[in-house]
Amino acid sequence: MTSFKLFTVQGIDIKVHITFPLILVWAALQFGFLGQDGFSLSGAAFGVVVTLLLFGCVVIHELSHSLTSTWMGYPVEDIVLFPLGGVAQIEKMPEGPGEELLMAIAGPLSNVVIAFLLGLLSLFTPTNLFAGLRKIASDPTALGWADILPYLIVTNLALAAFNLIPAFPMDGGRVLRSFLATIMPQARATDIAVRIGQGFAWLLGLGGLVTGNLIWILIAVFVYAGAAQEGRMTRIQEILEGMKVRQAFSREVQSISPHDPVSHAADLTLESFQADFPVCDEGQIVGLLTHTDIIRALQKHEPNTPVRDVMKTEFPVLRLEDGLFEVHQQMQQSGLDALPVIEDEQFAGLLTSRDVSEAYQLLSISQELRKQLQGA
Repeated sequence: MTSFKLFTVQGIDIKVHITFPLILVWAALQFGFLGQDGFSLSGAAFGVVVTLLLFGCVVIHELSHSLTSTWMGYPVEDIVLFPLGGVAQIEKMPEGPGEELLMAIAGPLSNVVIAFLLGLLSLFTPTNLFAGLRKIASDPTALGWADILPYLIVTNLALAAFNLIPAFPMDGGRVLRSFLATIMPQARATDIAVRIGQGFAWLLGLGGLVTGNLIWILIAVFVYAGAAQEGRMTRIQEILEGMKVRQAFSREVQSISPHDPVSHAADLTLESFQADFPVCDEGQIVGLLTHTDIIRALQKHEPNTPVRDVMKTEFPVLRLEDGLFEVHQQMQQSGLDALPVIEDEQFAGLLTSRDVSEAYQLLSISQELRKQLQGA
C-alpha cells in the first residue's frame, strides 16, 4: 500500500502518500534553522504546523476541482497528498472546453477565497496583518507564531498564482488548453500547452541549479513529467477515439473453474503464456485470477488450493461497445492487465493491456486503417 486513507468527503477519499512525512521533516529543518541561534524547536514546530495547515488548504483546492468535476458528471475516486502537492484521481476528464475551464479554475479560485477569509479573520484577532506581511517580504527568518495568518494568506495567493501559470500540468495549462481548443483541435491545443509546460520546467530547473534550490528542481521534475504524461494520454485518446472493445479483445482465451487448483492455472501459464485467467462457472464470470494472484498464492498456500480462495471477486467487467480509451483508463486505475468481456451476460473473452497496446501501435502507423476501424 502506497497511500493511507484519512477521511472521506462527499464520497471522495482523502489519502496521504507514504512519502508525505518527508515534507514535514523538511519544514521542521527549514524553519528550525531560520534564526541566528542554531536549531530552534519552536521554529521546527512552527514549520510543521503551518505546513499541515497549508496542506489543509491544498485539500480544499483539490476538493474544489473534484466537487466541480463530480457536479458536471465526472466522478472522482480519491485525492492523494504528496510532499509537493495533491492529485485528484478523476475517472474521466471533462471533454468540453467550457467544462475543463470551470473545473480548472475552481482550484485556484478556492485559494483566493481562503486568503480573503483569512484576511477577514485577522480583523478579529490580535494579529497585525500588514506588519506580518511586511515581515514575510523583508525578513522571513523572523517569522513566529503570531505570523501564521499572514503566512497562510501569502502562501494561498502564491499557490493560486503558481497554479495559474499557463502550462501543464498546472491548472493554468488546462485553462490555456480550454481557450485554445475553441479555435483548434484538442490534440493540437494539448501539444502547445504541454510544450509550454516542459519549457517552464526547464527554466525552473535551471533556476534551481543556479540558486541551489532543491525544491525548485523537484517541482521542475514533477512539472516536466506531468506535462509529458498529459501529452501521452491525449495522444492515446486521439488514436483510440471511436474504437470499441469488440475490435480489440481476445476471444480465444483459457478460462478456469473456481474449483480448479491454483497449480492448474500455473500449468496453463507455462503452456499457453496466458498470464491472467477469467474464472467461470457455467459460462458466468465469477472471478479473475491474475498472474500476481497466482504467484502470491503459490508463495503463501499449497499448490492444490482452490482458485475460489485466492481469486479476485471485485473488478470491472467490460461490454463489447465500451470505448477502448475509457477501458484503457479503467485498467490503469484498477492496476489490472486484463479485464473480462461479456456478451449477452455470458463470458466472451479478455481484453489485455497487450491488446490495447497492439491496437494503439497499429493505428498509430496507419491513418487509413484508423479511419476504417473507427468508422466500423
